[in-house]
Amino acid sequence: MIDFAHRHSAHCESGATANLLAHHGMPLSEAMAFGIGAGLFFGHFPMVKVAGLPLTTFRNFVGGIFSRVTKRLGVRMSQRRFRSEDKGMAALDEVLGQGIPVGLQAGVYWLPYFPPALRHHFNAHNLVVYGKQDGEYLVSDPNLDVAMSISAQDLVRARFAKGPLAPKGRMYWVRSAPANVDLRGPAVQGLVEVARRMTFLPVPLIGTRGMRFLARRMRCWPEWYGQRGAARHMAQLIRMQEEIGTGGAGFRFIFAAFLQETAGLLAEPRLTELSASFTAAGDAWRDLALMGARLCKGRAGQGESYVAAADLLEGLAGREDRLFREIRAMAPQLQAKAR
Repeated sequence: MIDFAHRHSAHCESGATANLLAHHGMPLSEAMAFGIGAGLFFGHFPMVKVAGLPLTTFRNFVGGIFSRVTKRLGVRMSQRRFRSEDKGMAALDEVLGQGIPVGLQAGVYWLPYFPPALRHHFNAHNLVVYGKQDGEYLVSDPNLDVAMSISAQDLVRARFAKGPLAPKGRMYWVRSAPANVDLRGPAVQGLVEVARRMTFLPVPLIGTRGMRFLARRMRCWPEWYGQRGAARHMAQLIRMQEEIGTGGAGFRFIFAAFLQETAGLLAEPRLTELSASFTAAGDAWRDLALMGARLCKGRAGQGESYVAAADLLEGLAGREDRLFREIRAMAPQLQAKAR
């Protein structure tokens, strides 16, 4: 069994990344891993369906955080996918046999240690396997406060789950990490990438433009789909925001912690002020989820409607657009401080 320190995290991929690097002598907070990995994202894609409803995503593509963090920190790593379940499990045992903990992409539905109410078909979950004992694999799942174990049969089902974002046995691990790393440059790279992605890409479905696009559609949901259909669309949005991959509000809180940590690294007090602004934005996202939940259940309070929810979302888009544009404007100054 590998001596692996399990740490509970808010988000699975940034947590798994930070824990794997810590094992290799590079202590890194989850917030710093999330920020350097440019984990914050928004996209609304009506043409892509999940359970028959449009996809709204608050996270970057799965594996993106680990790839960017290791690249920006000069960490040597490996990743593999498999068509064969037997080859995938043999490769996992081989790396574990070398005393190296392994990150895995897995389907949540097939992980038996989650309560039934939380087991849904989401194939982009991340966890770390750090050994075998009594025929079961030892699992450090960043979303849980204690380490767990899982049978080989259940782990195979989770690693080779079918459907959207199918893991295909994906495994990743750290080969070696440099002894000393200056975090200032990688932190600025991650910060500027997120700000650019949220405000600069010429795609109306992504970033703050995507948030406004969703708000315009939300106003029309009752007319287009009726009350029942509108409630289904709102429930899908809330599920994507609050249940899957930590979600919109939670990511703002992690990003705020990253800004605060980076402010200390660069001695830049304005980043601390921006951190408070993103925490407030996270609170507003939670308000949107609460209003949406009441609309779904037919318990809307005074002044609560799909139009009001759309107004709240459009206000969030304007607020975050100003914050990210300010970060972009600060980029030359931050890059100079990171040198």
